Amino acid sequence: MRFTFAPAALSSGALLDLPWSLPLAQWADARIVLPRHAGLHRHVVRFLEDGPRVWAVKELPEELAVREYHVLQWLREVGAPCVPLHGVVLDRGEGVEAALITGYLEFSTTYRALFSEPRSIHPHESLLDALVQLLVRLHLVGVYWGDCSLSNTLFRLDAGNLAAYLVDAETAEIHPQLTSGQREADVMQARESLFGELLDLQAGGVVGESLDPLVLADHVVCRYHELWEELTGDWVFAIGEERKRIAQRVRRLNDLGFDIEELELLDAGPGKLRLRVTTKVSESGHHRGLLHRRTGLVAEENQARRLLNDLESYRAHLEQRAGHPVSDVVASSRWLERVFDPVVASIPPELADKLDPVEVFHEVLEHRWFLSEQAGADVGTSAASASYFATVLPHVSDLLTSGRSPTSA
Repeated sequence: MRFTFAPAALSSGALLDLPWSLPLAQWADARIVLPRHAGLHRHVVRFLEDGPRVWAVKELPEELAVREYHVLQWLREVGAPCVPLHGVVLDRGEGVEAALITGYLEFSTTYRALFSEPRSIHPHESLLDALVQLLVRLHLVGVYWGDCSLSNTLFRLDAGNLAAYLVDAETAEIHPQLTSGQREADVMQARESLFGELLDLQAGGVVGESLDPLVLADHVVCRYHELWEELTGDWVFAIGEERKRIAQRVRRLNDLGFDIEELELLDAGPGKLRLRVTTKVSESGHHRGLLHRRTGLVAEENQARRLLNDLESYRAHLEQRAGHPVSDVVASSRWLERVFDPVVASIPPELADKLDPVEVFHEVLEHRWFLSEQAGADVGTSAASASYFATVLPHVSDLLTSGRSPTSA
């Protein structure tokens, strides 16, 4: 038997004493749990809880397990959104397939759960746009997915929108750079899978007859091409406009959650220049990276943008009171201490598994705006959080879960 584990996976030793020589279907360990919205799987999957961690163990042929292990390892290295990778177990015994070990993606959910219980989200738009962004990010780093579908994706709330994460990579391939034909084949396969998945939801009564699966599947293709062109297309402009056009391009890509790795200016004929960009793919994105550097918080891209705006508003408040500029370090430290941390600390324990704490803070800010509009004056974060915890959070459906308190199987 051969084990390949990440150091974090071995820190508790929980994975070492599992009955690896038995097929997963025969496991009877007390730590086996069934998270809400675990999704459907083509292979046998078991979830195991060990303190604050939940592991996902998937059984599949050795060749596919090794391929998926290396693909997920590569995706984590380049920062593409995917489930955490913790290890692979090979040579488990005669007739027993290999096992891939990943982490349960906290506060994530499936497309079926989102369509069944949308909670004021517009899944037809947010969900499909999140899938398109994920596919584009994979293509930018040379990964051909080969099985792009809603079933192979998990979703997390991102300031009211959605962020997509790759779950199943057993068909994926890594290339130095994808050709247009490879990208187009991946997009067409995604269209076909999406069309079938939406038809299935419609047949099961999850979505109404007014939803047109073909229109939504075609929307994904169009949205992909639009986003790809915006991220990789060249801009041609007159000489002398360089500074303005470069600033516009950088700002636009940052707004989309991407950073620029390289800028290249080329001659485009008499009096003209061509701006070519190489887009940097990172799970953290522009605003996520900035928020993490300033506060240490890990958030989705839209959440980070919202929190940074609140941080800047708080800095303006500090500067007005102090009568002089306040540095990033001081503003970030005081915002964490006096604004963010008190809200998170006041989440009632029985509601702590409802939403990611960063999403809770975002919703408190939204609730504060709503209450302030009603009152005709700013009600403050403390009053808004108390109201939110009393009147809103208890009624949030169990759409997402941290995985830390799943229902026993």
